Amino acid sequence: MKEILLEEILNLILLFFAYAFLGWCIEVTLKYFQFHRFINRGFLTGPWLPIYGSGAALITVVVKGLLPIEFGFGTTFAVSFVLCGLLEYLASFFMEKRFHARWWDYSQKPMNLHGRIWIGNLVLFGLGGVLIVHVINPLLFQLFGKITLLVREITAGALSTVFIADYIVSHFVLKLVKTGVENSEADNTEEISREVRLLLRDRSVFARRFADAYPEVLYRTDRILARMNEIKAETERLRKVAEHRVEKMEQRLEERKEYITYRLEPTGSIKNSLIHDQDQLITMLYDDASATDEMRSLKENIDKNRERLDDRLARLPISSDRQTRKAR
Repeated sequence: MKEILLEEILNLILLFFAYAFLGWCIEVTLKYFQFHRFINRGFLTGPWLPIYGSGAALITVVVKGLLPIEFGFGTTFAVSFVLCGLLEYLASFFMEKRFHARWWDYSQKPMNLHGRIWIGNLVLFGLGGVLIVHVINPLLFQLFGKITLLVREITAGALSTVFIADYIVSHFVLKLVKTGVENSEADNTEEISREVRLLLRDRSVFARRFADAYPEVLYRTDRILARMNEIKAETERLRKVAEHRVEKMEQRLEERKEYITYRLEPTGSIKNSLIHDQDQLITMLYDDASATDEMRSLKENIDKNRERLDDRLARLPISSDRQTRKAR
C-alpha cells in the first residue's frame, strides 16, 4: 500500500515537472514569434513554469477523484476551465500583492475578469485539460511505468532540489525588484520599469535574466494606484460635465427651433388653421334639432361665405390656388 502511494506521488511530481517544462517551451516559442528573440520566461531561472505544472497536476488529481462518477470529455473540459482559471487568477493576485507587479494583463481582451483571466485562455485551458487527461497522461504514465521506482525517486528528488534552489535564488531577485519599485519616486509604470532594469543590469546573471523575462510587466505601487484613481475620478467628472453641457445644448436648440417655427410661420397658414379649427368647433357644437332661429341664420350665413370663398379660390391662377390650398 505504501509502495503504491509512493509511486503515485512520484508520478505526480514527475508529471508536474513534465508539464512545467512543456509550458516553458510554449511560452518561449510564443514570445519568440512576438519579440523575435529568445526570452527565458518565468520568474524562475530554470526551464520550467510552475503554473503549468501545477495546473496539469491539479486537473489530473481532480479528474481522477471523479472517476467513479464521470470521466467524459465534457467533465474534463469543465474541470480544467474552472480550476486553471482559478489558479491563474490567484497566481496573478498573489504575485501583484507580494511584489507590486502584474506579470500579465488581459484588460484589453474581451470578457476578462479584472485583467487577470479572460475567456480565450479559459477555453484553451479546457481544451488543454482534455488533451492532458485523455491523450498525454496515458502516454506519460506508460513511460513512467517502464522506469524503476528507484530511478523515479532519484529523478524526482533531484528535480525537486534544483527547483527549490531555483526558487530561493529567484525569490531574492524578486525581493530586489520589490525594493526598487517601493523606493521609486516615479508615478508611472514605464519609468519604474526603466529604473528596475537599471537596478538589475549590474547584478548577477539571474537578475539580468529576470529583467528580460517580462517585457510587458506592469508595476503597481501605491503612488501609481492613487494616480490611476485620480485620473479615473477626473475622467468621470469630465464625462458628467460634458453630458450636462450636451443636454443643455439640446434643450436650447429645441427651444430655438420652437421659437423660429412660431415666428416664421406664414400668416396665411395661421389664418387657415384658425378657420379650420373654427369649422371643427361649429360642427361639434351645432345641433340642428335644438338650434334657435338666430343660430340657424348664423350657420346659413357661414355656409354661404364659405361657398363664396371656395368660388373665389377656384377662380385664382393655378399656382396661387395650389399655394393657398397647401396653406389650408
